[in-house]
Amino acid sequence: MPIIRHRAALQCLVAVRGHPFDRTAFDGMFQAMEGLSATMVDQPAAARLMSPEGMRGFDVLVLYDMPGLDFEAGAEEAPPLYRDPSPELRDGLRRLLEQGTGIVALHHALAGWPTWGDYHEWLGGQFLYHPGPARGEHWPDSGYRHDVTHEISIEQDHPVTAGLPPHFTLVDELYLCPIFPEGATPLLRSSAAFTRDHFWSAELAVSGQMFTREGWDHPDGSNVIGWAKQALASRLVYLQPGDGAAVYNDPHYRRLVENAIRWVADR
Repeated sequence: MPIIRHRAALQCLVAVRGHPFDRTAFDGMFQAMEGLSATMVDQPAAARLMSPEGMRGFDVLVLYDMPGLDFEAGAEEAPPLYRDPSPELRDGLRRLLEQGTGIVALHHALAGWPTWGDYHEWLGGQFLYHPGPARGEHWPDSGYRHDVTHEISIEQDHPVTAGLPPHFTLVDELYLCPIFPEGATPLLRSSAAFTRDHFWSAELAVSGQMFTREGWDHPDGSNVIGWAKQALASRLVYLQPGDGAAVYNDPHYRRLVENAIRWVADR
């Protein structure tokens, strides 16, 4: 009997690892997308594929990883320790963007590679586990809050938001962190209050003090939680939602992610 191989029209390389997640439910979201194939590759192996040569045969890079953060290394200071990207990755990802390969970055990808300024310029923001620089300015460590019930409003009539209602509700984790709005098209806004009193300190959490903001302060943040932008010659979409299985299984979220993949793939 001959072997028949079916190749989806759209091939995605999905970089994962660095943050716990429900792998089965996450993969199920992509399996439900008709005409789309997603290959999950764990870091650090995924980084070795982030170049025009490594991604030959793939159409889109999806980032659901959190590299450059070592939560296991012993040190006097609070974890995580920051790790620099390799020169090969810096060069390879830049060349990938220069050739126009589309990128969709989801949720905790905004915390990856904390020492790589260009990476966060391309994504359009940065989640900080420690106080430090972002775009040349000093910022406190970022805020997080799990299980927030919030209403998401569609900000723009855009291919990424096509087919979605004007408003829908998710229960998800939110971030209070710097974002860089210049050159980005806002797509989604949250009804949540992005102020210090509604978030917990990330640095206190990783030092063993979960769910506290004692002694921590942070400027008010933006309620924009999704945007589209140009990163060199590539289209890029960042979507802050995406913490767990309840969100992966939400039909509106699935529509968002699929739309984003198809839009960034269209050069």
